[in-house]
Amino acid sequence: MESNERTFSGLKLSGFLVLFLLFVLLGCCALLFTLETWWSTLLGILGIIKFFICLFGFMQIEPNNARVMVFFGKYKGTIKENGFFWVNPFYEKKKITLRARNLDVPPIKVNDKVGNPVMIGLVLVWKVKDTYKSMFDIDSSSLAATNIGTNDKQNPAAMNVAGAALMNRMNNFERFVKIQSDSALRSVAGLYAYDNQENGDEITLRSGNKIVNERLEEELTNRLSIAGMEVVEARINYLAYASEIAGVMLRRQQADAIIAAREKIVEGAVSMVHMALQKLEKEGVVTLDEDKKAAMVSNLLVVLCADEAAQPVINTGTLHH
Repeated sequence: MESNERTFSGLKLSGFLVLFLLFVLLGCCALLFTLETWWSTLLGILGIIKFFICLFGFMQIEPNNARVMVFFGKYKGTIKENGFFWVNPFYEKKKITLRARNLDVPPIKVNDKVGNPVMIGLVLVWKVKDTYKSMFDIDSSSLAATNIGTNDKQNPAAMNVAGAALMNRMNNFERFVKIQSDSALRSVAGLYAYDNQENGDEITLRSGNKIVNERLEEELTNRLSIAGMEVVEARINYLAYASEIAGVMLRRQQADAIIAAREKIVEGAVSMVHMALQKLEKEGVVTLDEDKKAAMVSNLLVVLCADEAAQPVINTGTLHH
């Protein structure tokens, strides 16, 4: 989407130079008042009025901050250069920060690809990239009547008008990002299963961290770009089954682990029995018929596959009794 942001090309002077000229103007006005004529008095009054009007043209821009310049409702450009400047006092200078901001989205309940309810949370690092879109393409009317804290109302010096406007604006941006992050998180969580024991090659929320995070960043970028915001980093920081199925899924995982362990034990036991029979037959230690082999295999499998140690029984007879 094409950006309408442009660099401010209007008159922009050094604030220190204009401040010096204003003090010179103030001295000239004082000199005019000493002449005690009607025309000198009129010029002195006009000079004083001009002095106070020009004071509204000063602005200070700190690193990673910008000013969006609006002249009677018309966008005139953005100033990102740092320093102390003076512009036409009739410009509306909307302050906006370009610094990176963190958003910790608390875990929300969503359904994964197979319909299981899971709790999933997100950490997002974002910043304003396009000041035009951020300032004019999203609605900020909901913060027109901002509720400033009681302490700030009682102490007006604690928060000036520009600082309050900036805080309100960034809070509005953060609210927009929060809503879009919830929506993106629900969308991405529905594309993958939480876990899949049957098919280990399938990407899941638990195993495909890098791929899932990249998909989440892509989804957030698409949603936030319309408001001129850039996603610096997005990653899932919390993932768990919802409480109503957590116990059942835990038992399922335990059962899958037990079955996998049993398969490994049986596979090893069969291999050991086969090796034992081959070695006895090869070295001629004892000759066993099929019935004795079956009994020996059964006993060895019981010993090797049992959960507890087998109790030995000493045979004082022969192999045939």
